[in-house]
Amino acid sequence: MKAGVDFIGVSVGAMIINKEGKVLLCKRSKHARNETECWEIPGGEVEFGEKLTDAIHREMKEELDIDITLTQQLPAADHIILSEGQHWVPTTFLAKLKGKKLPRIMETDKCDAIGWFSFNNPPAPLTVITKIDIEWYRKNMIAQ
Repeated sequence: MKAGVDFIGVSVGAMIINKEGKVLLCKRSKHARNETECWEIPGGEVEFGEKLTDAIHREMKEELDIDITLTQQLPAADHIILSEGQHWVPTTFLAKLKGKKLPRIMETDKCDAIGWFSFNNPPAPLTVITKIDIEWYRKNMIAQ
C-alpha cells in the first residue's frame, strides 16, 4: 500500500528563509512520486511513530545535508492532487539554516535543482502545497 494513494499520506515541509528574505525551493525530478518538474518547499513523508519535528529535521538532512532551526508551524493543509489520484495532509514549518553549511542536492533521483527565490517572483510551476504555503506566508507574514 502506498501513502497518499491507498490512504491519506502525512508529510512535512520546511519553508527555509534566508537573511535576504528569500525562500529555498527545490525542483522535483521526473522520477519524483508526484508533481514532477514542479518547484516545491522541501520536505517529505512522515514515518510511522515519528514526530513531525523529527521528520522535518531528518528530511532536511537526507535531502539537502543541512540542519535547520524551526521558528513557526503553519496550519496543516489539504494537498489533494486530483490529476494524480493522491491526497496528502502536510504541515509546513518556517525555518532558517543552522550554521554556515549551504544546502546541496543529496537525492539526485528526486531533485534536479535548488535555489533561493523571492516570494514575489517564485519559479513556475509550483506544487499545489507550495502555492498554498507561499500564499499563507504572503498573507500572514509579509502583510504584517
